[in-house]
Amino acid sequence: MLKALKKPKSAKVENKSVDWTVTVSKKCKIGDKALLLKDRILTVKVEDREIDKHLQNISTILLNSNATPIRKHTGTGYSCCFCSENFPLPGDLKTHTLQLHDDKAKSNFMKGYPLTTYVVKLDITGLKCAICGLDIESLESVMDHLENEHKKIIHRDINNHILPFKFDGDSLNCVLCPKSYERFKLLQEHMSVHYRNFICDICSSSFVNRRTLRGHLSRHKQGDFSCGFCAKIFDTQGKKLTHEKSVHIGDHRRNKCAHCGERFTGYAKKNEHMVEVHGAEPLVLKCLACDKTFSRRDRLSRHIKRDHLLERKHECLHCDMKFFGKKQLVMHMAKHTGAKPYKCDVCFKAYGRKTTLREHLRIHADDRRFKCDKCGQAFVQKCSWKNHMRSKHDVTV
Repeated sequence: MLKALKKPKSAKVENKSVDWTVTVSKKCKIGDKALLLKDRILTVKVEDREIDKHLQNISTILLNSNATPIRKHTGTGYSCCFCSENFPLPGDLKTHTLQLHDDKAKSNFMKGYPLTTYVVKLDITGLKCAICGLDIESLESVMDHLENEHKKIIHRDINNHILPFKFDGDSLNCVLCPKSYERFKLLQEHMSVHYRNFICDICSSSFVNRRTLRGHLSRHKQGDFSCGFCAKIFDTQGKKLTHEKSVHIGDHRRNKCAHCGERFTGYAKKNEHMVEVHGAEPLVLKCLACDKTFSRRDRLSRHIKRDHLLERKHECLHCDMKFFGKKQLVMHMAKHTGAKPYKCDVCFKAYGRKTTLREHLRIHADDRRFKCDKCGQAFVQKCSWKNHMRSKHDVTV
C-alpha cells in the first residue's frame, strides 16, 4: 500500500489530467489516503464511460441528420465548431458545415472535452434524417427515429447535454416553451430551465453541466468581501465585483463591438454602431401579422403583444378600461382625478398629460409639421390637419 502512494500525483486518462491532490488531504492517515484514491479512480472511470456515451450520441446525430453544432455566437455572428469561420446568419453556418466538413470531423466532434464542461449547442432548423430523408420535428424525435427505424445506438441512461435551437423565424424562440429572446446568449442561458442535470441545493436553480453549477455556487458564498477602491463591504464576491465594475472601473458598458472593441451600455446601441461605423447589415424584423418592421426584437415582441395579442394587464379601478402599459393607465387616470400638473410656461395653461402639453407648445413655436399634400396648407395640430383633409378634400386619413 505504501508503494502505491509513491505513484505520480497526476495521471493521464484520455487527455484529461487527474489531480489526486484535489481529493487527497495531506492530513489524512495512510489508510484514508488509499481509500480516497480508490474512490477518485472509480469516479474517473465512471465519468469516462459516461463521456463516451455522450460522444457516441452526438456523433450518431451529426452523421445521420442535417443537425449542425454551433461553437458560439459573437457580435459578428455564429462560429463554426470545426474551423475558424464565422457567419452572420445561422443558416449560412449550417450550409457551410454540411458542405465543407466531412464525416471524419463529425465523428471526432467534442473528443477530449471533460464531462464537467460538456455541452453542445445544436441547430435543428429544418431537421431531416440523412438516411431516409424524413422530416423530423425535434431532437428527441430524431434520436427515437435513428434508434427505432435505423437501429442506431442511442444511449438513454445519461443526462442530455445537447441544447437544441431553431432559427426559422425573425425572433429567437425557445424550442421547448413559448419564450423568445433578443439575444442568443440569453436564449442559451434560458435552456438551463429545461435541462435540470445539476441543481443548486441553495436556490434550486438548474444547470446543464457541473461547471456552470460551480460558477453559480460562488454567488452564494457568504463572507466579508471588501471593495478594492472604497470602504464598502459586501457579503458575496459577486456583489463586490459588480460594484467595482459599475462604480469604479466603469465596466457598465458590457456590450462590446466585435470589430473595434468599443463598448456600449445597450445591445441596440452596439448594433447601431456596427451598422453605421462598420457597415454591418441592419437587423430588419418583420411582423408576421402585419406589414410593420422593427430593428429590435424587444420592439417587435412589444408590438405583437400590444397590437395583435391585445394584452391589457393594467386595469382602471374607476371604469372598464384596460391598458397594455402602466404609463397608458397613468395618463388615463387624469380623466378621473382631474389633475393638471403640466403647465405651459408661456400662457400658463395646464394639462393632465405631458404629451398634451408638448402638442400645445408647438402653437407657441409655430411648428406646422402637418402639411396637406393637396393644397400645401400646414397645421400645428394633427387633428386640425385631419379635419382639413376630410372637409376640404374629402379624404379620410
